[in-house]
Amino acid sequence: MHQQVTRRLKMDVKPIRAALFAAIAAGFFTTAVAQDETSPEARQILLPDEFARFAPRTALDMARQVPGFPIDEGGQDRGFGQADTNILINGRRVSGKSNGPVDALSRIPADDVVRLEILDGASLDIGGLSGQVLNVVTDTGGGISGRYRYSPQYRDDGIPFRWGNGEISISGGSKGTEWTLSFANDQQKFGSAGPEFVIDGSGALIDTRGESVEEEFDQPGLAGSYTRVASNGNILNLTGEINGFLFQIDELSIRNPINDIANTRTLRETEDEFNFELGVDYEFDFWAGRLKLIALHRYEDSPTEARVDFSFVDNRAQEGSFFKRRAEEAETVLRTEFTFGALGGDWQWSLEGTHNFLDIDARLSVRDDTGTLAPVELPGASSRVEEDRYEMTISYSRPLTDNLQLQSSIGAEYSEISQQGEFGQTRDFVRPNGFASLNWRATDNLNVSLQVERQVGQLRFFDFISSVNVNQDRVNVTNADLVPPQSWLVDLQLQQSLGDYGSVTIGGFFEDISDIVDLIPIEGGGQAPGNIDSATRLGASLNTTLLSDPLGWRGARMDVEASYIDSDVADPLLGNGRRISRNDYIEYEIRFRQDIPGTEWAFGFELEYEEDAPNVRLDEVSVFRPSVPLALVFVEQKDFYGVTLRATVININDRSNDFFRVGFNDRVANDVSFVEERFRDFGTLFRLDIEGSF
Repeated sequence: MHQQVTRRLKMDVKPIRAALFAAIAAGFFTTAVAQDETSPEARQILLPDEFARFAPRTALDMARQVPGFPIDEGGQDRGFGQADTNILINGRRVSGKSNGPVDALSRIPADDVVRLEILDGASLDIGGLSGQVLNVVTDTGGGISGRYRYSPQYRDDGIPFRWGNGEISISGGSKGTEWTLSFANDQQKFGSAGPEFVIDGSGALIDTRGESVEEEFDQPGLAGSYTRVASNGNILNLTGEINGFLFQIDELSIRNPINDIANTRTLRETEDEFNFELGVDYEFDFWAGRLKLIALHRYEDSPTEARVDFSFVDNRAQEGSFFKRRAEEAETVLRTEFTFGALGGDWQWSLEGTHNFLDIDARLSVRDDTGTLAPVELPGASSRVEEDRYEMTISYSRPLTDNLQLQSSIGAEYSEISQQGEFGQTRDFVRPNGFASLNWRATDNLNVSLQVERQVGQLRFFDFISSVNVNQDRVNVTNADLVPPQSWLVDLQLQQSLGDYGSVTIGGFFEDISDIVDLIPIEGGGQAPGNIDSATRLGASLNTTLLSDPLGWRGARMDVEASYIDSDVADPLLGNGRRISRNDYIEYEIRFRQDIPGTEWAFGFELEYEEDAPNVRLDEVSVFRPSVPLALVFVEQKDFYGVTLRATVININDRSNDFFRVGFNDRVANDVSFVEERFRDFGTLFRLDIEGSF
């Protein structure tokens, strides 16, 4: 039975802070100049006219149309570390994380873009860059301009009309000064409905359920940036954002068990989050090079509630549970980078200090025999985790030949992690890191990049603390003994220009991981995220853009992005090899666009599919799996009285979101307790995007 189912299935930041403020106070400038020189490292220059057929409104619209170039926003790790994105703005990294380069590009009007440059990452004096990098060069030209977007959406399955999704932004500046400001609300309304079947370990049907779910969230936010470049080359960047996140999910399950009383299960989950982020960096000439000082602080307050109730047709007492949690987390980063030339190449020395904390207060209540919610002890559910981390690296890059570029880095980090509460303890770690990258321009049209890297992973603070998922009836106990994972990563990228026909990029990687984090049994009972000695990941990717104009078919474009990632880890319970839980497995996206020559009309379609490896727990295996790829079609009018209108119909092929779960009495003995099979349709979506400028 199991085989049949699984087949379906305390740092002191004062000196750094003082140096930062002193530098800003001492060196601020007078007259500024525009940055309009072409980067000497540029391999390809793309001018705004080349994107005119797409009627772009923002720099992001242009970046997304660069042939064969997938945008990697990065910014997922704590601290800054070295560059983990492939986007630069005016030759510089964006000193933001949640407010990163994609958000920054979305606030820059297309009219302010001077050009887009494709660069070899290893040729830049920015540690961590390799392969192709996109540099967006901008100039406001003075004055103020703005743009707006409004995206209402209707669904044919009874989900409320989406009316609150939109954005308005303005930007401006003068000689050497640029600023942007935007207000946006990302509103989404989801819903699905369908049957769920429950089968016991012998294969007999024991329950049939009719289920429906509605999800809604609003994410209003105010974000902005300010940049000033002085005539002496000093550069100041400020970024900031403030957001809310209001989330609610309601699920109804009408159940008809074969050998028990009919009942109705209701689920409600809510979250009322507030967060903000502020970042500043200041760059200036210092000694024989350039010094850059960076500071960032972000904070998040996330109160959440989850409640499940069972009501029975025979009026017996209600059953259910209620989990309430308030999580506060923050990060403060101070970083300095010194770049200079020596020994025939470019050097960068960096020092970074980061303080992070997560403070959780959680409570669990369960209904007793009378149906009254009563508190239940949940050891380790209320706790505080803190980390002080320091990292120092030195990077070196230089050309080895006319067409071969080397970039290398070596460094180490020290981390002290402390946990308060019942299972509290303090531990520290020292981890080396670094990489070596070669960028070979084999021909004018073929670029090959190879990188070997020693990575140090970062722990998810929530993994230290006990938690309850009342929806899936799962409990993770506390585990204060987690250690950061480490890995060796080898990454190879081949980027081939096809000239007027487009481009193609093929990539592959292999990762050897030690101390990977996955669910493990905990001494004393229960399960929690913990370390497994070793694991591997192996993957390949394809990114290609094909253009039809050279064939005499004007205005057509096809983009294909695909990846396959396999993995292997020893199951901590069975000892056999399996894929890493929830690891990316298969993903592809196909986009076609036809701009009709001589008109302002365009149409096209998109097809996308994503599947993760199963989530493996000690007592269950589960997987979410879409029935078919998601398909959509669109038609676009690029100049309707100065406004762009785009009408999109989503899920034209009636995809459903399916879920399969196998529960075990004893997974070692392959003793199956139950099997759940869920099939939920979510209907067809009709969206209208209205975009304009002012």
